[in-house]
Amino acid sequence: MRTVLTIAGFDPSSGAGVTADLMVFAAHGLFGTSAITSLTVQSTTGVRDSQPVSPEILRETLDCLHEDLPPAGVKLGMLATEGVVSTTADYLARLEKLSPEATVVVDPVLRSSSGKELLSAEGLSVLRERLLPLAGWVTPNMDELQLLSGRTVSRREDVLPAAQALAEMYPSLNILATGGHLDRPDDLLLIAGEEPVWIEGELVESRSTHGTGCAFSSALLSRLVLGDAPEEAARAAKRYVTEAIRRAVPLGYGHGPLNHLWPLR
Repeated sequence: MRTVLTIAGFDPSSGAGVTADLMVFAAHGLFGTSAITSLTVQSTTGVRDSQPVSPEILRETLDCLHEDLPPAGVKLGMLATEGVVSTTADYLARLEKLSPEATVVVDPVLRSSSGKELLSAEGLSVLRERLLPLAGWVTPNMDELQLLSGRTVSRREDVLPAAQALAEMYPSLNILATGGHLDRPDDLLLIAGEEPVWIEGELVESRSTHGTGCAFSSALLSRLVLGDAPEEAARAAKRYVTEAIRRAVPLGYGHGPLNHLWPLR
């Protein structure tokens, strides 16, 4: 059993964040470890508050885990502050030297679906300057793609130019832009040095959609660690999330969680 690490926030409702990531890893037969970046106050109805973890505690956690359970892959979610992003970038730089084969997938969590900011402006700058150059993959939604690329992204036609602009900034970065907010939820896969590929999606009518981005990026990491080729991994992650939405049981008064463990049932 291979080990994978999530560096992300804690969602007490378990729809997103590290608790959701660990379920996704388990559903793929992987052993998950976690380093929490921020404690949040949230439920299916939205995020009410958050309290970031100190960079020192995060650094100690990452060092402790790596000494005992070095990961075959790392998923990054909510990073909250400039200090947390810098500490994470420091770890990825060490990881690149110690385990150059390790896969790094960034889910650039910038704000919640209910509109609360989850990464400071200073943190976003450090993410652009230090962290993305150390990653292999990034999985932005349309809003995140707009912020990272500096291009307007409001329609399907805007996705490819924005992804190409982002690829010019980071030539070795693989981009999987998610289209969950489009009328037809297709994703754009842009592998470094290859032609873009649209991955067709299926619209599943459901209010159980909390944490889809977390689940998707964790599923992508899982498939890559398990040995899938890039496009194969992207399509498998898409199928996993679609089925997790389809099989979800409605919970809570807002946007409920996915059925992360459906492959085990």
